[in-house]
Amino acid sequence: MTLDAGGTNFVFSAIQANEEIVESVCLPSHGTHLEKSLNAIREGFTTIKQQLKQDPVAISFAFPGPADFPAGIIGDLLNLPGYRGGIPLAAILEEQFGIPTFINNDGDLFVYGEAIAGFLPYINSKLTEYNSPKRFRNLFGITLGTGFGAGIVHDGQLYLGDNSAGAEIWLLRNKLHTDVNAEEGASIRAVQRVYMEASGIKGEEIPSPKDIYEIATGSKEGDREAALLAYRDLGIVVGDALANAITLLDTVIVIGGGLAGAHSLFLQHTVDEMNNPLLNMTGEPAQRLEMKAYNLENPKELKEFLIGETKEITIPGTDKTITYDPLKRTGVGISRLGTSKATAIGAYAFALSQLG
Repeated sequence: MTLDAGGTNFVFSAIQANEEIVESVCLPSHGTHLEKSLNAIREGFTTIKQQLKQDPVAISFAFPGPADFPAGIIGDLLNLPGYRGGIPLAAILEEQFGIPTFINNDGDLFVYGEAIAGFLPYINSKLTEYNSPKRFRNLFGITLGTGFGAGIVHDGQLYLGDNSAGAEIWLLRNKLHTDVNAEEGASIRAVQRVYMEASGIKGEEIPSPKDIYEIATGSKEGDREAALLAYRDLGIVVGDALANAITLLDTVIVIGGGLAGAHSLFLQHTVDEMNNPLLNMTGEPAQRLEMKAYNLENPKELKEFLIGETKEITIPGTDKTITYDPLKRTGVGISRLGTSKATAIGAYAFALSQLG
């Protein structure tokens, strides 16, 4: 049984052979009230269990950090403040349901699921279609929603870090407001704040990110320029953070979370920012990335990414050739599974690895 725990909603499911086998259940998270939140988790898993034809062998799910994930203890969360102080959530559920319980960061499990059955196999299958010698073995991913999360999969293995604190991208510096962290420019509240400031509306009147998206696309009345600015700024902050991360990781990148549905408004800004050069000490443009970044939701850029610069080169002293693609590249695209399903598959795979 699995859970995708967000700051607003909890989504419960059950997975077998990388496929959902029940109708998912969505309940409010009650993030500011611990007992209500714990009751929602108990109710969600109980409802899922009642749908199953056989007893589940484990509970495995995503939860925001900070936490001691191997011990199953939740720490001082920002998005779910009711859990502050150290809550032994795994022990609570093991006592309730009598089966092993595994908890990981939501960003980690989202990327793990996309690496196993979503974005990574999709990209490699497309490269095969184009007869490219290039293949990707690693995946970095982010989630854009209530917060700004991330995860890393290296050669099929989930990277957690020695303090359960790997890939905490939200703590990078915010390019547009350099005294605050990136999450303040790469989250739901960031989109709402920029729209509110640019349009001059009062706080109690602020529309949802979906409303702002519809205003930006012209399907709803409102300040269209302010709406476009809100998503442009999101794209710039995300792009700057991704450029910093990908310099160290050298992978392709997948985006999930509630704001991913508005990618048509921010993704090109994200990729353009990644490709935006820095300056050297004389003020001249200087290379920022070792590789070129591509928007994989843009058909033209996707094709360029897949074709690369593949050519045949001769092995000196022989009449033999070898295929060579010198184009170093990364690509940024949107979840192929959907965030909740990818997280559930990641949780399932992690539990299997722990159960042996």
